[in-house]
Amino acid sequence: MRRHPALLLLALAAAPLAHADAADKPDLSLHGEVTGKDNQTYRPVPFDVPAGTTRITVQFDYDNKADHTTIDLGLLGPDGFRGQDGFRGWSGGTKRLFTVSATDATPSYLPGAIRPGRWQLLLGLPNVRANARTPYDVKIWFGHAGDPAWKPDVLNPPLREGAAWYRGDLHMHTAHSDGQCDSQRGKRVSCPLFLTVQAAVAKHLDFIAITDHNTVSHVDAMRELQPYFDQLLLIPGREITTFTGHANLIGSTEPLDFRVGSTQVPDWNAVADAAARTHGLLSINHAVRPSGEICMGCGWTASPAIDMRKVQAVEIVNDSDAGSPLSGIPYWEQQLSAGYRVTGIGGSDNHNGTATEARPGSSTIGRPTTVVHADALSMPAILDGLRAGHAFVDVQGTSDRVLEYQARNAGTEAAMGDSLQAKSGSVVRVAIRASHVAGARAVALLDGKPLPLADDGKLVGDEASLAFDWTSDGKPHWLRVEVRGADGAPWLYGNPIYVNR
Repeated sequence: MRRHPALLLLALAAAPLAHADAADKPDLSLHGEVTGKDNQTYRPVPFDVPAGTTRITVQFDYDNKADHTTIDLGLLGPDGFRGQDGFRGWSGGTKRLFTVSATDATPSYLPGAIRPGRWQLLLGLPNVRANARTPYDVKIWFGHAGDPAWKPDVLNPPLREGAAWYRGDLHMHTAHSDGQCDSQRGKRVSCPLFLTVQAAVAKHLDFIAITDHNTVSHVDAMRELQPYFDQLLLIPGREITTFTGHANLIGSTEPLDFRVGSTQVPDWNAVADAAARTHGLLSINHAVRPSGEICMGCGWTASPAIDMRKVQAVEIVNDSDAGSPLSGIPYWEQQLSAGYRVTGIGGSDNHNGTATEARPGSSTIGRPTTVVHADALSMPAILDGLRAGHAFVDVQGTSDRVLEYQARNAGTEAAMGDSLQAKSGSVVRVAIRASHVAGARAVALLDGKPLPLADDGKLVGDEASLAFDWTSDGKPHWLRVEVRGADGAPWLYGNPIYVNR
């Protein structure tokens, strides 16, 4: 993947601090030893879970190379083997790291509410030699409401280190809401999440967000799949689906009341405030859709209006609506011109993991693709890149098209999503680079209006570049670049550089 030179330097400068703070310290550290007397017995390791705990994560380590000791693992809640808060799972010797919470659990373990009290890590000891003395260490983390979905860090290490452009799809549905596909016998059934993930791999994506309607039940299935799909980052999300609009909350598993217009949730501002407390990213979806029986609540008709300072993104391309009357671009540009900084993103809104482009009318995974410049392939890094506006939308969902541009003035430089100060009368130099766009042309837009480009912005060659100058008037503006095909169809939508804002 192409690296963004300016952002890469910033990422490298911040890297030592980020790594120094990356590892969460465990809330409990326990140590013990098993000996030959423990052979073929079960040994509890009790620990107390405080009130307010929503997740328990356990890491168990021991060295069996010297004496070939085998230790199996299980987990018991306060009721032991009795009652609903009792047995929570048994992984034998296959896992040394596991987690349980209300929404999800490591395979072998059961999701469910975490009741405070005395819990037990259950050790099974099928083989301990007579003269063996094998020490073990247990680290335990307690999660709490309001924790980011990627905590603790030990559960969610980056799938790839390093600043790069990462490609993903931020809007899709599975059997956990209204995703449907054909069964083996050709019947229309709820479509397994596994097929969505497989399709994303086939599309060579780096990340996807599963955004089923008003639920996070899919998080448990994602917990199972992530270790196997270790080149594709699975980000939990949901589509907050209401009678007055839809919005994705990406990067959160926290409960959220979606009943906009009820006594409990008077308006979308209440939803946005609750979303902010989850550390997720809130994006308004397909804002220009008509609402009615065909697509209930799909259009954005929120009243009173949402405070756009509480929104981080707008879905500017949904499925194949780019360039059509249903395009989200005009709505997005209205927000930009009103002074808000919201990132333009895209999502396939796929409802069938087996759909292909050969089937007309079916949205396909990865079309469009949102391409994010991030410091790593991890949930927090992708979300940070999106919030910062370091992203562009690949409308056709290719695997290789890249759009980069920087604006320079008085020795300073800004890329997509960044700010640039330019005094009245000073010249801003804008440099555009685009890959794999032969035959296309660039369009530069200042506050939504085209700027003149040499040779009508024609991009020559597979690695194309062009530059232009613009004289600042000292006022606030937003400037962004698009790439369009020879027929005028949109290929790439870039996010703004904010001038004097």
